[in-house]
Amino acid sequence: PVTYLHGHGGIFEGVEESLQGKQKGDRVEVVLPPEQTFGIPRLDAQQRVSKKYLKKAGKYKVGDAVPLQTENGVKLVTVVKVGHSTVDIDTNHPFAGKVLHFDIEVIEIREATAEEISHGHVHGPGGHHH
Repeated sequence: PVTYLHGHGGIFEGVEESLQGKQKGDRVEVVLPPEQTFGIPRLDAQQRVSKKYLKKAGKYKVGDAVPLQTENGVKLVTVVKVGHSTVDIDTNHPFAGKVLHFDIEVIEIREATAEEISHGHVHGPGGHHH
């Protein structure tokens, strides 16, 4: 299950729009093109990096989706080629260029707390953890 704060951009806009006005027990099927999710793959998104920047234990294989430590945090990348001390990666999101299909069932709806609204996202049991 995914919990989100409706109207605050925490999920894909097309999914959020399809859930507008839905009630507990409602089901929705949504199909979103790449332009509305992870985008069209960029052709200039491949680069060579040292293995030390990748956050995966073990050997790398072409096609692996691995976390890469960047100056903006961790980003998921795809292995294109493996060398001795470097790896060629594709920094496009692994789902870039793909049509995404969502089959959604509304399990629960509740009012957001004032704190959740001011923070712009849902808090888990016991309050926020950030």
